[in-house]
This record gives sequence, structure tokens and C-alpha cells, in this order.
Amino acid sequence: MFSRNRDTDMGSGPLFGKILLFALPIMALNLLQLLFNAADMIVVGQFAGKQPLAAVGATGALINLLVNIFMGLSVGTSVVVAQNFGAQDYKGIHDSVHTSIAISIIGGFFVMVIGLLFCEPLLEYMGTPDDIIHLSTLYMKIYFLGMPANMVYNFGAAILRASGDSKRPMYYLSISGVINVILNLFFVLVLHMTVDGVAWATVISQYISVALILLSLMKNHSHIQFIPTQLRIDRNKLIDIIRIGVPAGIQNILFSVSNILIQSAVNSFGSTMVAASTASSNIEGFIGTTSNAYYNAAITFAGQNMGAKKYKRIDSIAKICTLLVFATWIVVGGATLLFGRSLLSIYVNEADVIDLGMKRLQVMMITYFTGGLMNVYPGLIRGMGYSFLPMVVTLVGVCLMRIVWLATVFAWYPTVVVLFLCYPVTWGLTSIGHIITFLFLRKKVYKKDAENSTVITA
Repeated sequence: MFSRNRDTDMGSGPLFGKILLFALPIMALNLLQLLFNAADMIVVGQFAGKQPLAAVGATGALINLLVNIFMGLSVGTSVVVAQNFGAQDYKGIHDSVHTSIAISIIGGFFVMVIGLLFCEPLLEYMGTPDDIIHLSTLYMKIYFLGMPANMVYNFGAAILRASGDSKRPMYYLSISGVINVILNLFFVLVLHMTVDGVAWATVISQYISVALILLSLMKNHSHIQFIPTQLRIDRNKLIDIIRIGVPAGIQNILFSVSNILIQSAVNSFGSTMVAASTASSNIEGFIGTTSNAYYNAAITFAGQNMGAKKYKRIDSIAKICTLLVFATWIVVGGATLLFGRSLLSIYVNEADVIDLGMKRLQVMMITYFTGGLMNVYPGLIRGMGYSFLPMVVTLVGVCLMRIVWLATVFAWYPTVVVLFLCYPVTWGLTSIGHIITFLFLRKKVYKKDAENSTVITA
């Protein structure tokens, strides 16, 4: 049973419009998140200088490393709940929701403690420049106080998306994000704080967003209703979530490890290059976030149709998501190249930082469609219930190949352009691997379905 107003019936009717309408709120949510993150960067860059900007930027890869295993479990939540919806297994939905929230609470506190204890030695290991490491450490220690809220929000949003509702997470993030921006300005401009101000603003806004999403789930009258007194971990659902989520989390960790290696190489060029890379990567996120929206759409649509045993619709989902990736890359990537210098000047005024930022933008935007394909096809594969093979492909195509690139090509030609070429080269190789994997598993699913149909007929 689907709510007429909020949930999308993914198992029948034309797909293009439904996929686009489902992806747009996720895209808007991710864009809002980037805007609010950009507000952190802009406020410290414009009003505190390039060193605080570099300090915040130097923490991104490390933060992602520490949180990504549990973010992978939220992918498991999305797939399991979506497949339960497709199969109309309403008890399964109830058990999955409460298991997921319990996992997110435990995981949030675990990551918070790890982050607080190990952020400084890990930043030192990454070769963070001496003139910004104390600011980076301060930012991370405050940021990780908000990790329990961050985890629960992401799992709650995954539950809503799996049910077909991609709008409410956007609404809640909008509210908390506006508060984040206001607090950024208050802490930095009025109280004269720097990275600690934007970190506290982020933490406060995260607890507001999680309060909103939990209230939404508690007041929900459909099968995804969260009842605090029934919070428990169902063993079978935990196994299902782990089966899908842990490989996804390991894949995310592999990304983070490779990005840490690249961040360490960026650090070797000094704090000016760190600031330039930080501003550029924040801008790149505005096209990357559209790929993430198509990834979530692919997971949810494939998951519901897999649960409903409507396997041939998965082919259409793959074609539509691929088309959307290319269309978005042409429009948004082209606009980013055209207005790159103006966009970078929003973050920082120094000409040397803007020049270096443009070098990175030019390398990335020309080839960003490969990153989009690399996101969509693992989403399709996970929605079908397979999570191990995408992890293996990512291990080889991203982590291993980036290590090889840094140890050979970059070592031979240690320039910033050669360093950033590492991204599109590994994106392209990995996306090819994921597409081949999808085609292989698609045939496997069709064959199994045909065998089952023959048995039933006989």
C-alpha cells in the first residue's frame, strides 16, 4: 500500500518521469547540503582567511574515512526496505526500520569516540601543513560531537527514500541548513570565531535535522512508522542490511583511503594548494551531487522492482539513469567551466588560489560523466541485491589504480594537473568494470527467473 501523496509506485507505469521526480528532491537535498557546506567554506574563506579555509578542507577525506562504513549500512537499509516494499512484506518493513535506527544510534556514538581520539594523529600522518593542523584538529573534534545525529538522520532519510518519499528529507535539511548558515555568520562575524564557529554551527544544525526526521517517522501512519518502545535489532534484518551494507561501506572506505592519499599529495604543495583544492572540490560537488541522486534513484527503483520480481524494468531504469547522467554533465559541467573563476572567487579572493583552483576544475569537469556512471551502476547492482562485486571492482579500479598512479605517473611528473588526472582515469576504469558487472548479473537474474518459471509451469 502506497501513500497517495508521498510515496512513489515504482513497480508500474512509465519510469522516466517517476525517476526524475524522485531524483530531483534528492538532488535538491544534496545541493542544499553542499550550499550549507559551502557557506562554511565561504564564511571562513572570506572573513577568516585562506588558512582556516585550508584547515576545514584538509579534514574532508579523513572525516569520510571514519564515517563511511556506517554510511554503507544506510545503503543496506535503503535496499532492504525497498525490496520489502516491492514484495509488500509489511512486517519486514517494520523490523527493518527499527533495526536500522538502532544501528545508526550505536554507529554514531562509536564513530564519535573514534574521531575524538584519533583525529589529530591521523591528520599528522596525512602530512597536514603545520600552519593549519591545529585548526583542522579543533574543527574535527567539534564536528564529531554531531556524529550521532548525522548517522541517525542519514538512516532515517534512507528509510523515507526507500518507501518512495524523497521530499521530506529535503524539507528537513532546508530548515536545519538555514539555521546552520545563520549560526555560521553569528559565530564568525559577531563572536569572531573561526573554524570552531562553523563546526559548532554544523553540529547544532545536525541535531535539529535528526529531531525533525525522527518526529516525521514517529508520526508516520504507514508501515515505516518508528515506535521508540519497539526499538530493537532484528537478527535476520541485521544480516540482510550487513550483507548489502558492509560491502557498500567498504567501497566507501576504499574511496576515502584513495582520497586521503590524494589529499596527502595535495598537502605536499602547501596550504595555498590545499585552499585551492578545497574550493574547487566544493564546486565540483554541485555536479557530483546529481550523480548521487541518480545513484539513490537506481537503488530504490531497482530494489522495489527486484522485490516485485519485475526484472525487465531494471533495464529501463539503467538506460534512463545513464541518459540523465550525460544530460546533467553537459549542462552543469559546461556551466561550471564557463563560470569557474567567478565561482572560485566566492570562496576566496587570492588570485594564486583561484588560478590553482581552475587547474583542478578544468581536469575534473571535462570528464565528470565517468564519475556519474561509476555511481549509477553500483546503485543498480545493489538494488538487485548484490553488493560484493561492486566492492571488488572499486577496490581494483579506484583504490589500487590510484595507488599505482601516485607511485608511478605522479612520481615521474609531480605536477598538480597530473595529480588530479588520477580522478578521471580511475573513474573511467571503474565505471567500465561496474557496467560489465551489471550486464553479467542481469543475465544471471533473468536466467534464474526463467528457471523458476519453468518449474512452476511444470
